[in-house]
Amino acid sequence: MAFALSIGKCSLLGNYRENNEDSIDVKQFPDLIVSIVADGMGGQAAGEIASKRAIEIIPRELRKNLSSHLVTEGVKSVSKRAIVQANEEIMAMGALDKDMKNMGTTVVMAVWRKGNEMFISGVGDSRCYMIRDKTITQLTVDHSLARALVEAKTISEAEARDHRFKNVLWKYLGSKEVGEGTDVTVIHIKKNDRFLLCSDGLTGVVTDEQLLNFISQQSDMQACAEGLGQLALDSGSRDNVSCVVIEVSES
Repeated sequence: MAFALSIGKCSLLGNYRENNEDSIDVKQFPDLIVSIVADGMGGQAAGEIASKRAIEIIPRELRKNLSSHLVTEGVKSVSKRAIVQANEEIMAMGALDKDMKNMGTTVVMAVWRKGNEMFISGVGDSRCYMIRDKTITQLTVDHSLARALVEAKTISEAEARDHRFKNVLWKYLGSKEVGEGTDVTVIHIKKNDRFLLCSDGLTGVVTDEQLLNFISQQSDMQACAEGLGQLALDSGSRDNVSCVVIEVSES
């Protein structure tokens, strides 16, 4: 079966921030679609700069290195290298300019090469979810201290949701901890699959069950993305809110 993607995207300043440090993009090349969400952090405008650089560098590197003969493991390797390259360039910018010294950004992306595989990866706490058969599954792992405590069995999943370290990241673009990149999850896509890429301005206030119910009811992906942004604001989000929603259909 040949597939096609319908994609909607939305990024909102929100009600409490002076500038939008989130950046989103959907890059469509003849043989490649890269959907990406980045949530910047740092003083002054540094977070905004970091997130914008991430959504520029990663698609550039993917386009340059994803040759048509690459199979699954090759695509995973190129995806990791693209993240490493973005990390190195953002760290270099921080080293050269004192105003950008502590800047960084999360990133989550979905890479599709017009086949039956979707490649999902992320650094930080921006997330990717898959909605399939009336079930929502988080495909990325938060690189937060609270999540690390859960994995160490120090706190429970329930405690992590409101933990004081839930927004403290130990790994993000702009940090040495990125190392050799991050895990890349490969999903064999099916008709009617939906994917959500989003910043924590959405997931910090909207539960997974609410996300599932809302996305399942939508037929237009652009309206879905805009509706999710408004849902976050209506739910009291104090952050920028950004998301990309992808629906898989037969071409």
